[in-house]
Amino acid sequence: MKKIILVLSLVIIFTGFSKNAAAQYYFYNDTYYDSPLLFELGGSAGIMNCLTDLGGKKGIGKKFIKDLNMGKTEFQGGLYFMAMYKYSVGLRLEGTFGKVSADDAVLKNVDVKDIARARYNRNVSFRSTISEFSLVAELHPLFLLIDYTERDQDPPRYSPYLLGGVGYYSFNPQAKLGNRWVDLQPLSTEGQGFVEYPDRPVYKLKQINFPLGLGIKYELSDVLNLRGEFVYRVLGTDYLDDVSTTYVDPVAYANPANGFSLQKQADAFKLSDRQLNKVTGPGGKRGSPAQKDAFFTFNVKLGLAIGRERIR
Repeated sequence: MKKIILVLSLVIIFTGFSKNAAAQYYFYNDTYYDSPLLFELGGSAGIMNCLTDLGGKKGIGKKFIKDLNMGKTEFQGGLYFMAMYKYSVGLRLEGTFGKVSADDAVLKNVDVKDIARARYNRNVSFRSTISEFSLVAELHPLFLLIDYTERDQDPPRYSPYLLGGVGYYSFNPQAKLGNRWVDLQPLSTEGQGFVEYPDRPVYKLKQINFPLGLGIKYELSDVLNLRGEFVYRVLGTDYLDDVSTTYVDPVAYANPANGFSLQKQADAFKLSDRQLNKVTGPGGKRGSPAQKDAFFTFNVKLGLAIGRERIR
């Protein structure tokens, strides 16, 4: 009974809000008028890249731009639907689809005495598709400061904004072995899930992330707008690239308790340790768990305003 009352209450509140919003139509310009609540449908296209333990630049690995390899940039695209209140606060549901990759081979020209040469010698590479669904809020400061729905003037055609939200994404790191691409997570390349490494659980290929970013919106016409955005994803995993801690003892792959077939043992043995020169053994540093991985996008969005009515 309580659930029914709650649902009915929400329906009544939403209906009342919709009627109230519809009753507050005002002039957008000489051709169209708006209500406080507008909707937008659109698509995006751009680039995607990642920051992981792999690749980077000379010297000690650092966060963000210092170790960014633009040569590993991949294409991404997406779709979104958004509700916007008085041009100032928006809430959008978005799907983003792309790919990330990284490779220690980008360090091949680094001086042999540089500390980054150890990463080149590690010789690890990966690729992964990314599928993300997110709920993101937009805040437009220009419209938060001035309510143009209450003023006798057209709103500005441009609007910088901040954004943040929560996402649910999937990834699947792979490495090339001969002529085939092999999924890395099932191989436990750092002993994840092994009885010998009880402190290393198997990482999940579907996780929560937190998109944060900024953008600028420009009204191309009365019904179309263009946006440019940068969105950085804060991740809770260091295994986007399947690299995080230390080299595993290869003997563990043959332990019947870990349930690896002979083919799986062979793949794991080759892909868990790909050093060009064998200088680091089991327990030696393979990655750094101190910093989580991340990926980000630069994209351009084209949106269609829904709910803006032509003056008759």
